[in-house]
Amino acid sequence: MRRTLLVTGASRGLGRAIAERALAAGYDVIGIARTEVEAPFPIHACDVADAAAVKAVAASLPRETPLWGVVNAAGIASMNLALMTPPATVQKVIATNLMGAIHVSQAFAPALVRAKAGRIIHFSTIAVPLGLAGEAVYVASKAGVEGFSRTFAREVAGFGVTVNCIAPGPIDTDLIAKVPAEAIDRIVRRQVVQRKGTPDDVWNIAAFLLSDAAAMISGQVLSVGGA
Repeated sequence: MRRTLLVTGASRGLGRAIAERALAAGYDVIGIARTEVEAPFPIHACDVADAAAVKAVAASLPRETPLWGVVNAAGIASMNLALMTPPATVQKVIATNLMGAIHVSQAFAPALVRAKAGRIIHFSTIAVPLGLAGEAVYVASKAGVEGFSRTFAREVAGFGVTVNCIAPGPIDTDLIAKVPAEAIDRIVRRQVVQRKGTPDDVWNIAAFLLSDAAAMISGQVLSVGGA
């Protein structure tokens, strides 16, 4: 039976890259993005910060859809010093990154629990262990995702569901498009593997975590680049 994978943030960036590679690998892919765009898989227009909207997408899926995994790649960044980050920006980053991960888990994990099998992958960032100055709010939101994922992994482990995080370093996507090259270079030099990652580097980890071979891997944060 073909397995179905739900990918958030599927209109661009890492989310789009993961969705396209999953499709090529034989998954049936369903995407979520804030706006519908042309894609080789269906995309539902939905903001993951909106709990009701996320639940509506989950409810719209046919009951017989063999949902196997969820890759929550939706996220935004704010590269500001903490003292210079407006409250509205703080709320938006937390709502999208942390609350979005919670909303997606609450909406789609029940299908995996009923099936007694499945995979959930959230995205964090190498900025958490590196404590990158100028990214305090972004780091706080992703640290929250890591904490939520570790605990949620324990709550669903008895149902054969795993929950993990992937924490990439710099990768050429819209997320870092406006970050000065010298700032990116400083981050790369602090990594164990001192180069920018690629979408393939991320997909290789995601593909393993989604596989049957990863049934004993849960509650973990896997870094792309090494911190």
